[in-house]
Amino acid sequence: MTDQAAMMPLRVMRHEKIADGIHLLEFRTANGDALPAFTAGAHIAVRTPKGLTRKYSLCNDPAERDRYQVAIKRETNGRGGSIELIDTVKAGDTLMVAPPVNDFGLPPRGQDFLFIAGGIGVTPMVAMIHELRAAGKRFRLFYFNRSPEMTAFRDALSAAELKDSVVIHYDGGDPARSYDLKPVLKERQNREHLYCCGPRPLMEAVRAMTDHWSPTAVHFEAFSEAETHKAGDAPFKVRLAHSNKVLTVPADKTILEVLRDNGLDVPSSCETGTCGTCRTKMLSGVADHRDLVLAEHEKADTIMICVSRAKSDEVTLDR
Repeated sequence: MTDQAAMMPLRVMRHEKIADGIHLLEFRTANGDALPAFTAGAHIAVRTPKGLTRKYSLCNDPAERDRYQVAIKRETNGRGGSIELIDTVKAGDTLMVAPPVNDFGLPPRGQDFLFIAGGIGVTPMVAMIHELRAAGKRFRLFYFNRSPEMTAFRDALSAAELKDSVVIHYDGGDPARSYDLKPVLKERQNREHLYCCGPRPLMEAVRAMTDHWSPTAVHFEAFSEAETHKAGDAPFKVRLAHSNKVLTVPADKTILEVLRDNGLDVPSSCETGTCGTCRTKMLSGVADHRDLVLAEHEKADTIMICVSRAKSDEVTLDR
């Protein structure tokens, strides 16, 4: 949850289209003061004029302390936040912005990185590339989009100095023209850390192809709402092993929400099933896994309570 009290007023200094349906917004303080520092992979929460709060990954160089830059895709089927920010906000406006939070950070000791991005999912990786190049570390980026016109940061990522590190692939929206990632993900090279962000089908495919990788080396971030609720979802019960208390999880709530409603302080962060913070041991029952964190061998006794549900009538958690 965003701490509204921590939000600060920042001025929109740039508001420009950088690809079809994608706009870059740049925020600065009114008096030019330095902003709270951030590391690559961090996001900020932005409150729209109508009061909606949306999270966006920072895409500028983390060494810059005078600005925050985000790239926003106009989601016509979304809940209105991106449309409001693109269509009604203009340069010179002031918006409330929360300090950066990082659920998708790079391990300081890592030396080699593999990035896989689809569409607007490339945003955090632009900041990561700045950080890694400054540190003299190695990376590979595979960036997938429908067309050049829909590709944010295309010119920057096509620069001559990145030609050996970046692959940009266009499929025209045809699944038959998708890039074959199997050879890329067959083996983990040089103890690489994999970072993936993009449409859910891409992330699910990458998760399946990296099941043999070390779980600590595979990182996902969702840029859209998690599929926490599906048609046909039914209520189920959660038994808390430490107290033997039984709680009912209705069809329209998550396990995490129910535990909070009952006064339990449960660690969580992304609430999209990608960061791993709410990982919980499951002592009995069968889970309906909807996360992108767990490897196959973990699914029998572990559940991500921010998004996953139960296939059995009851699950018992080690809480």
